[in-house]
Formats: sequence, C-alpha cells, structure tokens
Amino acid sequence: MQTLVTGASRGIGLELVRQLAARGEAVHAAVRDPDSTALRAVAGVTLHRLDVNDDASVASLARELADTPLDLVINNAGVYGGSQQSLRGVDYADAAKTYETNALGPLRVSLALLPNLRRGAGKRLAHITSGMGSIADNTSGGFYSYRMAKAALNMMSRSLAVDLRGDKIISVVVNPGWVQTDMGGPGAPTPVAESARGILRVIDEATLVDSGEFLDYKGGRYPW
Repeated sequence: MQTLVTGASRGIGLELVRQLAARGEAVHAAVRDPDSTALRAVAGVTLHRLDVNDDASVASLARELADTPLDLVINNAGVYGGSQQSLRGVDYADAAKTYETNALGPLRVSLALLPNLRRGAGKRLAHITSGMGSIADNTSGGFYSYRMAKAALNMMSRSLAVDLRGDKIISVVVNPGWVQTDMGGPGAPTPVAESARGILRVIDEATLVDSGEFLDYKGGRYPW
C-alpha cells in the first residue's frame, strides 16, 4: 500500500503518517517545509514539498510522483480561519485564505493525483473535515470562515464521489473529532493517536457504498 498525506508536519497529519508507517506501509508525506519537520525521524517515509494553495507546487508534486501508484490520498492540510469570524466581525481576507486551503487545496491535490490513484489498488480519497462543517450539527453559530470552508470541502467530496464512481475511486470526508492538537487545543477531549486510529479504521473499511458520505472517526455516519 502507498499512501500520500498532506499537512503531515504536525497534529493529525503527523500521527497518521506515524501510524501508517508503523503498519509497514509506504508513506509519502507532503509538507510546506520538508527541511524542518519531525517526519525525518519516521522510518519509511518519503518527504515532498507541497503548498496546497499553489498550482505550481501541486503540479511539481505530481511530477515527482510520476507513475507511482497511490492506493490512498489523505487530504489533511487545513487552517482554522483566524480570530475574526463571528458577528463582531469577519476578516474576509482570512476567510478567503481559509477557503483556499480547506476547500480548493484538497480539490487541487485530488485532481492532480487522479492518474496515480487510477494506477493504485486501493483507490481511496479521504478528506479530513470537521463536525463544524456539518449544517445539521451547527447549534452554536459563529466560526464563519472555518465552518463554511469545511462545508464546501464536504460538497467537493460528494461531487468527486459521483464523478469518479466509474473509476471505482472512493471519496469520503471524515470527522476527526475535537482533537488535542495545536488547532484543537490542550482541552480537547480526543488524544491525537485515538483520532488517527479511528480515521484510518473507517478509511480501511470504506467501500464504494460509502463513497460520498460524511464519516465519523468513531464509526458510522456524521450528520450533513
């Protein structure tokens, strides 16, 4: 199995890489700065420079991989949206950057690596979303930039699932829970290792029947 993980330098992405490598899989870790990362201590990992917001960077990654078959691409790279995203005020520049990274970035990567996925046996696209991107689960409001960008990511995955069904490529979004990372904060209830284990479990178990769905790291569906 060969897997590519974006946003792999810390948090959930780093832990996904560690767990994938520990089970003996070949892992391609895509980060903005491969010269400064904890990934260098993980055996069996190939590092790639990637900025998901940059067309040229994504194209460069595709050239590096060339004809390498990929069984799984995990679009994990994401940002939180900044400090101004409430009724008191929205930083629209931050909002645009959040949409660029959290929604358009995964689309760029997914489309660029379709030839590699078509060559692979696993044929899976997994996008790390958030419960905050759920419309049905939004009972607290606020966080406009982050919520809107993750909701857009969810729609992107559904469209990919429809368009790639003929290629038997699965596309799902996975809610990782509220996780103890730099983004989630130390008060979050879910350890990063637990979240990563759950994410990989639901991805491993996903079939074409699940393609286009909003999955939860604990198992089952998450409300749209």
